Amino acid sequence: MKGLADEPNYSIALLEGATALSDMVENHIYEQTLAEKNAFFVADLGVLMRQHVRWRTHMPQMRPFYVVQANSSLAVIEILAALGTGFICTNKYELELVQGCGVPSEDIIYSGVCKQISQIKYAAKNGIDFLVCDNEAELRKIARCHPRAKLLLEVSTEASGEEMGMAFGSKLKDCRHLLESAKELGLQVVGVRFHIPSSCDDPQAYSHAVSDARCVFDMGEDIGFSMTILDIGGGFNGSETQLKQINSAVRPLLDLYFPASSGVSIMAEPGSYYVSSSFTLAVNIIAKEVGARDLYGNHDEPSPNDEPEFLYYMNDGVYGSFTSKLADNVIPAPALPKSGVSEEPVFASSLWGPSGDELDQVVDQCLLPELSVGDWLIFNNAGAYSLGPPSTFTDSPRPPVYYTISTGDWLEMQDAGITQDISMKNFSLVPYFLHSSQSDEALSVPA
Repeated sequence: MKGLADEPNYSIALLEGATALSDMVENHIYEQTLAEKNAFFVADLGVLMRQHVRWRTHMPQMRPFYVVQANSSLAVIEILAALGTGFICTNKYELELVQGCGVPSEDIIYSGVCKQISQIKYAAKNGIDFLVCDNEAELRKIARCHPRAKLLLEVSTEASGEEMGMAFGSKLKDCRHLLESAKELGLQVVGVRFHIPSSCDDPQAYSHAVSDARCVFDMGEDIGFSMTILDIGGGFNGSETQLKQINSAVRPLLDLYFPASSGVSIMAEPGSYYVSSSFTLAVNIIAKEVGARDLYGNHDEPSPNDEPEFLYYMNDGVYGSFTSKLADNVIPAPALPKSGVSEEPVFASSLWGPSGDELDQVVDQCLLPELSVGDWLIFNNAGAYSLGPPSTFTDSPRPPVYYTISTGDWLEMQDAGITQDISMKNFSLVPYFLHSSQSDEALSVPA
């Protein structure tokens, strides 16, 4: 696999023996406490391998295409490429990143609702032919800028409209017109895409979506298209239980509407599924206030001690690693480092980013012991939608990522054909050692 540089440009700490990921997090907290107290990520790359094995076990008939927007870390891209996933990209930055890792153009799909003409031209120039489209205006742009494109027609579902507040994709009743327009413009339509969000708990959602897709396939074949791809979209939250539920719901439908004999390739778009639990984020408390309990209308939910609410300001916020909060995602309450766990009473607390902006509230309310400036908080499952291209909302650099993998996971990767000299040229593996001078007291040194 082609790398972005001739020499490795980041290292992976190889955890040996009884050393755990939490030990590495604590170790970096110790280092940062003695230095600048910057926020940082620790990424367990072995999780990517384990999630991929889980996918292959429960969804063997569907090829995963990783959604790069979920986490554009170069390490994630390289490992998933080596494991054989495809990639869903929504802009030129992501297209360049994935192609820079040596991913073949046929394993890349250019998605996105409204594509810039310059970026459609970039896709055409670089041989990225698979594009998603859901309206006539996009069809005409693509016909002008990328006449060789192979299109996946996005079909809306009630579930996707409920999640986003607006329905992306073409309604079933409009699909024939779009297919006819594509034919008149000389474009190829090679498949159908739909999306069921993870928040949907309607057991009939996939039934309606797959049957609608079958209708669109039949329309396309009537018009003269050879349609061979069905993309069931994303919505995979990382849970093995959910994966089993989706498979049990979808598999009989695929056997009915798209049997193996039909020659249709089935794909899906896991994003958060791969990366959420792989990344842990550590942040530092940089300021603290005591607020009135009814300041945010919380007077009906007093803390167990009926005390004032504490407002803590962290060195990372919604304009940084917690950007998903701006999309109304709920950020789970953080944990304390092992050294900070105690039997002290807990108080109602809210967590804020460093900007002072009223939108920069990361956690609306949680229960924490009273903290001091300089203390640390740990956010687990922090890998999804926290590491993208540099933000235009802040001048602060993105928190560094410390990559790690256990010796057992590394051996499994090698068994799967992933080798450092061929598949992962940007890596250098280094044994990891804990600081012998690390002490519990050092982890809570005040600012």
